Amino acid sequence: MSAEKRIGRTLGVLLLAQMTAAFVVNSLLLGPVITTPPGYMANAAASSLQVSLSVVLGLATGAMSLGMAIVAMPVFRQYSQAIATWFVALSAVGLALTAVENMTVMSMLSLSKAYATAGADNAALFEVLRGVVGSARNWAHYINLTISGGMLLVLYGALFRFALVPRVLAGFGLAAVLLQLVAVTLPLFGQKIVFLLLMPLALAHLLLALWLIVKGLATQSPATPGAMT
Repeated sequence: MSAEKRIGRTLGVLLLAQMTAAFVVNSLLLGPVITTPPGYMANAAASSLQVSLSVVLGLATGAMSLGMAIVAMPVFRQYSQAIATWFVALSAVGLALTAVENMTVMSMLSLSKAYATAGADNAALFEVLRGVVGSARNWAHYINLTISGGMLLVLYGALFRFALVPRVLAGFGLAAVLLQLVAVTLPLFGQKIVFLLLMPLALAHLLLALWLIVKGLATQSPATPGAMT
């Protein structure tokens, strides 16, 4: 098996594992705690283990992004040292932001436990804190998704430019990432996130992961390894 095929399969497995972990966090663990009325402040304390597991899995998703960048580096740097470096750098920043985001999730859990202990006392104060802590988590989440979008632009851009997968697949991924960036930056301008804009990226990731697992990365022969920037 060629190095490109092996590396491609590893990338595919990591991408599929990351998608699965993100789905579990958002749909099964943390998502219901936040979205089910009356909200996280009343729900989180009773679902402490569920929230803690979501934090562990959330950190794992960030680590997988950095893992993909490290795994892809030997191939990407044959074509562009700059692109390989940007991929690793943005993935590392994304992991740091994932840690910050999950710190705010644990703050939500701590506030919920304090609220459960206090009962009806200081209800007005807890209501203020609910908004502050919840907003801190949301902004950390949106900023993290924005940086992750930049990382994915580098990934799909490299796959497209160097024809490491079919360009129609990489091109679809690029378009999907742009839609995702529009969706997650809307809250920065006072607008609501449009979740429909996120769906194409999920499909693009799934198609890419399956392609990489089956086919791996294309074997290319750069004229001067590392000379492209």
